[in-house]
Amino acid sequence: MQFDVPDPRYTHSVHSRALLGLALRLSIGFVAVLWLIHLMNWAMALDPLPFGVRPREWLGLVGIVTAPLMHGDFGHLVANSAPLLVLGAVMLFLYPHAALRVLPAVYFGPGLLVWLFGRDSVHIGASGLVYGLVSYVFVAGLLRRDRRAIAASLMVVMLYGSLAWGVLPIQPRTSWETHLAAAVLGVLMALALRRLDIPPRKRYEWEDEADQPEEIAARWREVDPGGRRQ
Repeated sequence: MQFDVPDPRYTHSVHSRALLGLALRLSIGFVAVLWLIHLMNWAMALDPLPFGVRPREWLGLVGIVTAPLMHGDFGHLVANSAPLLVLGAVMLFLYPHAALRVLPAVYFGPGLLVWLFGRDSVHIGASGLVYGLVSYVFVAGLLRRDRRAIAASLMVVMLYGSLAWGVLPIQPRTSWETHLAAAVLGVLMALALRRLDIPPRKRYEWEDEADQPEEIAARWREVDPGGRRQ
């Protein structure tokens, strides 16, 4: 199977470097917001549970918006921070157009599904975002022949492959329903948006010549059988 090489004029362009910088700033900014919220809750001894998703309770609907911003303790927040930094930057840099659809889907979608079908508990944390981004980046890399996408997919497997256990009901205090819902949404979005954000492919000289048969034919018509120009 042939893997496409992105055009260096695109990957090394000013626009590409600016997009990478923006992706990093947005990812760092979002994680900083999570830390600020948690530090405020900790300093004022506020309970984050009222802002979680509580399945099939009307007051629990607010958690669809607020639950990804809440964490039970610093360990929970630390576990989500590094993956969100890495995966958020990768998503925004490699798939900027798809990100406008994927990020809202994996932010709000898992909470809604958990509210409808989850077990009676309080579900908080940004791990749904992590699982949604992991599954999207991984599947998108499998579907494309772009070397950058494939490299990102392999990176996800090496760094976060163990997260696959989180979609199983193994640990009772872990919201495996959120993980599973987010992972499924990420896969579906990768399938639906597989034609978005495909970078221009590097073209070789022989390809350019093959795409210009009329020009080549015109050049041959200018040459007589002896090889002299008319």
